[in-house]
Amino acid sequence: MQQEVENLGALQRRLDISVPAETLAKEVQVRLARLARSVKMPGFRPGKVPMKMVASSYGAQVQAEVLNDKIGEAFNAEVNARQLRVAGTPTVAPRAGGDGAQLTFSATFEVYPEIRLGELGEVAVERAVCPISDAEIDKTIDIMRRQRAVPHEVERPAADGDRVTVDYKGSVDGVAFDGGAATGFPFTVGQGRMLPEFEAAVRGMVRGEAKTFPLTFPADYRATELAGKAASFDVTVTKVEQMDLPALDAAFARQLGVRDGDLAKLREEVRGNLEREVKSRLRARTKESVMAALLGMADFELPKSLVEADSQRLVELAKSDLAARGVDGANLQLTPETFAPQAQRRVRLGLMVGELVRTQNLAPRQEQIRRRLEELAQSYEKPAEVIQWYLGNRQRLAEVETMVMEDNVVDWVLQRAKVTDTPVAFDELMGSNVG
Repeated sequence: MQQEVENLGALQRRLDISVPAETLAKEVQVRLARLARSVKMPGFRPGKVPMKMVASSYGAQVQAEVLNDKIGEAFNAEVNARQLRVAGTPTVAPRAGGDGAQLTFSATFEVYPEIRLGELGEVAVERAVCPISDAEIDKTIDIMRRQRAVPHEVERPAADGDRVTVDYKGSVDGVAFDGGAATGFPFTVGQGRMLPEFEAAVRGMVRGEAKTFPLTFPADYRATELAGKAASFDVTVTKVEQMDLPALDAAFARQLGVRDGDLAKLREEVRGNLEREVKSRLRARTKESVMAALLGMADFELPKSLVEADSQRLVELAKSDLAARGVDGANLQLTPETFAPQAQRRVRLGLMVGELVRTQNLAPRQEQIRRRLEELAQSYEKPAEVIQWYLGNRQRLAEVETMVMEDNVVDWVLQRAKVTDTPVAFDELMGSNVG
């Protein structure tokens, strides 16, 4: 006889399940016997340890494993029979009142919400566009030349584009602060790596010149203890170097992998790589617009278990990112509550995308995955090896499958929504101001 599912709220449910004590005991004996064939204990050869000693040492552990497995099987059988879509992991607790022949438990869990999307015909979506002309090719080649510039020391005032090497130390109210001093520190004037006041002070200085100047840290400065504060810096220029660009000739083309030095081939290769990169960035921008539109199309309850799990996952990602940057996040009070709004948005979008994939048959097909792998591999010297690198790892391949699935959803929405093509400037799209 099936147990009734108790409704505890919008998405929360409770279900009583039972496991036959005899079935549990038999499975424990089977697993202990299997374990006895290989277990090692002092004074006994492998496989010769008395069953009583095996049971004494491992019985509790094996019983817990078997009970966990049997509860899971019973729970899955019950929810499958009722066609319930369980969100997250159920909480299972023992239930009193059994007859000894049955071990009874209560499983509390959440189900996925019912999602009803509105009509897409009136939903506004922006599709990012950015045509590539010869000017963008020239600009990209110019960047590549700058990356390969050769420095030579000059005896003149530092100007934009020069690499200067400086010794500096800063203080706030006469007190030095962490990270405020360096010796032999190089940077390129006009590149924006340093704060504008720092660059302005160094611009026009010559080798051996020293200067003291004021600087006010921005209100949103990354080091919060310095944000908005007025500081004083002492700086000495120890070297000024002019960066000479390589000539745009056959030697430069060969340096970039064009074996015969043909500049026309170089331009075609640059165009191909640039088109792939621009396509990827435009796709990402358009996806943002589509996802924002989807968020406004339905309102539904979120499973708390999914939000909590995603919040915790974001905490761990933030800690890992800080650790990779050499920052100790122990004192930053990174808690799941900090990331709750972000997690709620991610879970809501994930549920909506999942619903569209399920109801509109938008799951990635093998030929789509293969095309995306080939696209990802095109910019590498050995594309076949890159494809095998993805295929050889299930997690990496799953990331590609997710990309394709999201593309399918985006394309499905674009075919039905009110789409406006929105031009994006090349420099803005590529995240740089070249010139």
